[in-house]
Amino acid sequence: MDDFVFARVLHVLGVVLWIGGVAMVTTVLLPTLARMQSPTEAMIFFERFRCRFAAQARYSTLFVGLSGFYMVYVLDAWHRFTQWHYWWMHTMVLIWLLFTVMLYVLEPRARCRQSKAPVPDISKKTFIRIQLMHWILLSLSLITVAGAVAGSHGWLVFWSQS
Repeated sequence: MDDFVFARVLHVLGVVLWIGGVAMVTTVLLPTLARMQSPTEAMIFFERFRCRFAAQARYSTLFVGLSGFYMVYVLDAWHRFTQWHYWWMHTMVLIWLLFTVMLYVLEPRARCRQSKAPVPDISKKTFIRIQLMHWILLSLSLITVAGAVAGSHGWLVFWSQS
């Protein structure tokens, strides 16, 4: 198999696992937890779930980042980052950076702090904030995926220069 094709396969599989997981957490897990009687018990369950999902998401984002960089390198497509009709390339990197910082920096720091402190009292508002953040991230991710698929198949947005 061609190296580029293999990189693209890894890239797409990584995105499917990563963003698909974010979609499942956003649309299934968080609404279920928000309906639980005890917000504290819901948060304890969420933390256990998040630890397992974070490991999968770290591997997925690693494959996505490495394969994406490799494909841009092989195609010598660096110039696309200077052209706005390739906006989806910019947002792919932005979304990837955002999740990478969350998964490799912020989440481990938060987990370290939580392991030293007792489980805090969690309010329903906390779940609303968590859900809102996940909906924003999922929406931006899906717009980026849609733009990347359309753009990689030649459907580019051109702004007229009047």
